[in-house]
Amino acid sequence: MKNFDKDRAAEAEARDGLMDRVVKVLASGFGLGYVPVAPGTAGAVLGVGISVALALTGVGTVTYVVTVLLLVAAAILISDRAEKLYGEKDCSKIVIDEIVSVPITMFLIPLKLHFLVLGFVLNRIFDIVKPPPANRAQMLRGGWGVVLDDVVAGIYSNLVMLLTVYLFCRFG
Repeated sequence: MKNFDKDRAAEAEARDGLMDRVVKVLASGFGLGYVPVAPGTAGAVLGVGISVALALTGVGTVTYVVTVLLLVAAAILISDRAEKLYGEKDCSKIVIDEIVSVPITMFLIPLKLHFLVLGFVLNRIFDIVKPPPANRAQMLRGGWGVVLDDVVAGIYSNLVMLLTVYLFCRFG
């Protein structure tokens, strides 16, 4: 009976170790969070890729929103666990929050290179500056604080992008 309990404990430990590795891989944006300079910016590049993929698949508005909400929910859960694994609040290796904020920025924006670049830059500015309530959202506990400030940055940058697209189409 003791060997059976030891085997089950070893299996559970191996499973937990694997899950911890999966969480780190996802939280770090498949390793982009380990980039020594500007890991958040590196993660945001992956977010651009996701935005392009969503646009190219031609998903409708509802599917886009549901997909982004699922990504945000997953990012909150993953970030929460990753903070515990890294032992640091909003560890710079965690970039899944930057990744999910870019599709928010690009919501309803035409897939054009100049809009992608502008959206990326605006997203990074709003994420770094953290105007209210983004600065307060970052104070929330666990994955909520890691992700929600970036969600706010994505919303702010999306609003600027929507205005830009409108003006571009109207006067450009």
